[in-house]
Amino acid sequence: MTNQRIAGRYTLGRAVGQGAGGAVWMAHDEVLDRRVALKRIGTIAGVDDAVRAEREARLAAQVHHPHVVAVYDLVTDPDGTWLVMEYVDGPALSAAVREHGPLSPDAAAQLLAPVADALVQAHALGIVHRDVKPSNILTGSDGSAKLSDFGIARGAEDATLTRTGLVTGSPAYLAPEVATGAQATPASDVWAFGATLVHLLTARPPYHHDDRDNGPLAVVYRIAHEDPPLPESAGWLRPLIAAAMTKDPAARPSMAAVRDHLARVETLAEQTSYLPPVAAAPAAPAAPRRRPVGLIAALAVAAVLVVVLGGVLLATRGDGDPPAAGRDPGTTATTPPPSTTTPKPPSRETLIAFARQYVATADEDPGAGFAMLTPAYQERSPTYRDFWGRMKNPRFDSVEADPAAMTVTYEYRYTFPGKGRVAERVTLHLVDQDGTLLIDDAS
Repeated sequence: MTNQRIAGRYTLGRAVGQGAGGAVWMAHDEVLDRRVALKRIGTIAGVDDAVRAEREARLAAQVHHPHVVAVYDLVTDPDGTWLVMEYVDGPALSAAVREHGPLSPDAAAQLLAPVADALVQAHALGIVHRDVKPSNILTGSDGSAKLSDFGIARGAEDATLTRTGLVTGSPAYLAPEVATGAQATPASDVWAFGATLVHLLTARPPYHHDDRDNGPLAVVYRIAHEDPPLPESAGWLRPLIAAAMTKDPAARPSMAAVRDHLARVETLAEQTSYLPPVAAAPAAPAAPRRRPVGLIAALAVAAVLVVVLGGVLLATRGDGDPPAAGRDPGTTATTPPPSTTTPKPPSRETLIAFARQYVATADEDPGAGFAMLTPAYQERSPTYRDFWGRMKNPRFDSVEADPAAMTVTYEYRYTFPGKGRVAERVTLHLVDQDGTLLIDDAS
C-alpha cells in the first residue's frame, strides 16, 4: 500500500505497527506538509467499523495530554476507515527493552511518571484505557513516552464493547478481575500499569509464556490463580508494584497515587542543590570493560537522569579483593577538604538515592564510577576498575544516610570470581566541591 493516497491528502509510507484492531502506517499529510500516523480500522465481527473508529477517535481526543498520542482526524475512503494521529518517531517500549535490555528503577520511574499522569486525566474523564502495556507506550527521539491506542478504551457510559465478545486487553497484562469476566475499571488500568513496570524492569512480560503454558488461556489462568511477580531488580519500586498488582481491585492505589510515587525521582531533584552539569566531573581513563547501559542510553534517559539526580552518579570501591572500605590496604580516611561554597546540605533521601544510583552506575560502567571519586581518592584506588570489572549482580539489602556527617552507608551483596556471593557493608564519605558531590573515602 506504499504511496497510496488516503482521503485525497494522506500518502502512505511504511507500516510501523499494529494497534488494537488495525495496522498503523507512517504517512505524509500533503495539505499541512507534516508526517502523521494512519491507523486502518480493521473489521471485527458484530461491530460497525465506522462506529468503532468514531468511538476510538472521540475517546482519545478527550484526553488532551502531552504524553498521549494526539488524534488529528478520522477519514473514510473506499479502502476503509482511518484514524489520523500524531506520528511518534521512536519504538514502543516493548521493542526497546527487547533490544537494549531492562531499565533501572529510577529510569523506569522517570519515563513512566508522565504516562501515569496521562492515565490520571483519562480516569478523571471516566475513560478506562483497558490495554495499558509496553507495546502501547511509544518513545520519541527526546526520550519521552506517550500512551497510544485507545482502540478498546471505554467511557463511563459506553457499553459498546461489552456486547461484542471482544477480548478487552492483552492476556499478560489483564487484571485478575478482568481475566475472570468482570468489567474493567480504573483499578484494572492500575494493575496493567504495574505489569508494565515489571516488563520494563525485567525485559519480559510479567506472565510470560514458558514450558508450562499452552497459550494465552494458560496465561489468564496464572493471572487469576498465582501471586504476581515481584522481581528483585524492581528495587524501591517493589512496594508500588505489589500494591498495584494486588488481587483485590479495591485495595489497589489510585493512578494518582502511582504517579506521585513514581515522581519521587523528580521530587528529589527539585529538593536538592546538587545538580551539576553533565560535564562537571573529571574525565576518566578508558575502562577495560563496559557492560551494556541498556535502554537508558537508547532513549536518552541517561542524560535526563544525570541532570535530574546530578551528583548521585558518584563512586567508591577500589580493590581487586573486596575489602570493606574499598580502598588499598593500609590507607586511612582523609579529612574532607573545606568547601569553597556553602550549599544546602543534601537530604537523607538524596543520599540514599545517590548510593543506589552509584552502585548501578559503577556496575554498568566502571570508568563513569571512577570519574566521580575525588582526585585524591582516585590516586588511592589503583585497582578500582579491576574490582568493578569483575564483580557482578550487586543487590542492596539496606541503605542509610547521615546528612550532618555527609556519609551514606549501605549493605549489599554481589558475586565475585573465586568468592561466590559476597555480603558487604560500605560507608561513603562525601565532600561537596563547588556544588558537586564526590566520594573522598570509604570505610
